[in-house]
Amino acid sequence: MGNFQELKVWQRAKDLAIYIYKITNEGQFTKDFGLKDQLRRAAVSIPSNIAEGDELGTNKQAINFFHIAKGSLAEVQTQIIIANEIGYITNKTCAEVKAECESIARMLTKLNQARKKSPINPNEPKTPNPKPKTQNLKPKT
Repeated sequence: MGNFQELKVWQRAKDLAIYIYKITNEGQFTKDFGLKDQLRRAAVSIPSNIAEGDELGTNKQAINFFHIAKGSLAEVQTQIIIANEIGYITNKTCAEVKAECESIARMLTKLNQARKKSPINPNEPKTPNPKPKTQNLKPKT
């Protein structure tokens, strides 16, 4: 944890965001500010949430942010399908982006599984083992 730039999933997600910026800077996308902006935000959200999750102190927090990143991947896929169906991008570009989103989603699933199995982080709060409360029971007389 704590070195998100070395995570392959972060690198791939960042590259996807850059690609999204490039394809939304061409053709009819340039005039559709709503879809272009929404798609860019969703794409940027993916590596951003991976980075934020990796920098947090606990696996539980990290996993939550990785789930948010997966949600953003679904947004990107949805918006790419819409962009394709209204003629903003080609079938080939749509297929490429969808395949990359699916690949990144699988990587995030594996990362989540690894984080769930890993031992408690040194800075993750530990639950104390409370001593059982003893009652001062006196026998009834």
